[in-house]
Amino acid sequence: MTRLFKSREALLALVIVLMTALIAWRFPAFIAPANLASVFNDTAPLMILALGQMIVILTKCIDLSVTATLALAGMAAALMNGAGVPLPVILLAVVVLGAVLGAVNGLLVWKVGIPSIVVTLGTMTIYRGVIFLLTDGKWVNAHEMTDGFKALPRAVLVGLPVMSWIAVVLIAVFAVVLNRTSLGRAFFAVGGNPHAAVYAGINVGRTQFAAFVISGALAGLAGYLWIARYAVAYVDVASGFELNVIAACVIGGISIAGGVGSVSGVILGAIFLGVIANALPVIGISPFWQMAISGSAIIIAVAFNASQSRVKGRIILKQADA
Repeated sequence: MTRLFKSREALLALVIVLMTALIAWRFPAFIAPANLASVFNDTAPLMILALGQMIVILTKCIDLSVTATLALAGMAAALMNGAGVPLPVILLAVVVLGAVLGAVNGLLVWKVGIPSIVVTLGTMTIYRGVIFLLTDGKWVNAHEMTDGFKALPRAVLVGLPVMSWIAVVLIAVFAVVLNRTSLGRAFFAVGGNPHAAVYAGINVGRTQFAAFVISGALAGLAGYLWIARYAVAYVDVASGFELNVIAACVIGGISIAGGVGSVSGVILGAIFLGVIANALPVIGISPFWQMAISGSAIIIAVAFNASQSRVKGRIILKQADA
């Protein structure tokens, strides 16, 4: 039992179960299978973005531009759809576009040596500025999108929407990559001890570059899913959502110092925030409190991580008596 409560994932899962039970005690319909499936589907974009953010943080970096990448890729998808581009081509294009935008971040961090927080803070503004230049600030609304473009994320397959299945597949893929491949081990090695990683033959800059590219590609895919599901594209799509993405990672046990974390922890962190987001209207609390709750959760989680990782020393030399 003691070992169970030392597990970050087990504790977080227990908190989610207790929180869900408390909500269900007041509103039993919350735990209906259809509603739980809806909560999972609502959380799917957060899960996808958090998986990409996770590997970036594992390498001692951070990506603040992830939702700006989502917005730009989503707007590109909407504009291509309006121009009659086939959906398979749009899907490939947004993933490639997201990867290219991620590569820009990665190259600036790797080759120029600019801290990732500075790079992505700048590109976050640039990418949204590009959206404004492309559209002159105009929106692309539902009536300007084809039915097929809007239908894919909502299509139900074996009881779950396609967007949920995409998240499930990506979770499985990332679990294998991080635990069974040399690239996954490199992400942990670079964040855990970059100097030792160099001696082990790992190129730190190239590994960080790969993390940004993967994060960007996932953000590009999430961009299409977001725009198609909500059927609207504009400059400020998902603005501020990067806080939730980082919160999901930190709450899930990803160390901001790098090198520590798991896929299961990130997904539990995303589900924790998803349950909160869906429960707030049910229990009569304004959704605007979600940002405050996410920020508080980040501070608590970072403090918890720091206390867990702090090495307790012991005195091996006593001060000589005067």
